Amino acid sequence: MSAKINTSVTLHKGRVFELLRENITLDNGVTIDLDLIRHPGASAIVPLSGKNSLIMIKQYRHAVGGYIWEIPAGTFDGDETPIDCAKRELTEETGFSANDWHKLGEITPLPGYSNERIHIFLAADLIPARQNLDKDEMLDVHEITMENALEMIRKGMIQDSKTICGLFIAAQWLDN
Repeated sequence: MSAKINTSVTLHKGRVFELLRENITLDNGVTIDLDLIRHPGASAIVPLSGKNSLIMIKQYRHAVGGYIWEIPAGTFDGDETPIDCAKRELTEETGFSANDWHKLGEITPLPGYSNERIHIFLAADLIPARQNLDKDEMLDVHEITMENALEMIRKGMIQDSKTICGLFIAAQWLDN
């Protein structure tokens, strides 16, 4: 199944993403207007700080009205590769770099209206580095056991989708 794009109009071009309105005709003959977000992509990292511990951040997110628990993540910078983005974001947000990297998978968090894909990595053998937050980033770095992080998901304390996916995929990967 596919769609024929009849028209595409940029409604807004922001710092990170572009908002479009596309008129499309589906294979079944139905023609509709859709508002879509075009996103450059992102990487998210589950940083292991020990055998059963990881680094998480508690970050202010204005859109949801407060601080939320997350794994480190960020948007691609230009033509940056997913692994280069992951390495940069880990250092910028947590003040650690890693010697050991494993790609765990990719997720599409909002397929109904966005093409964003988030590449999820596991980072191990952490070493201290210089944290370099963006001027609009307000976050605290925490070390948490994997068991506590998974319990935080079950209790609803972690609601961020990339974090939930990343932690579940990492826990599965580590069990194997």
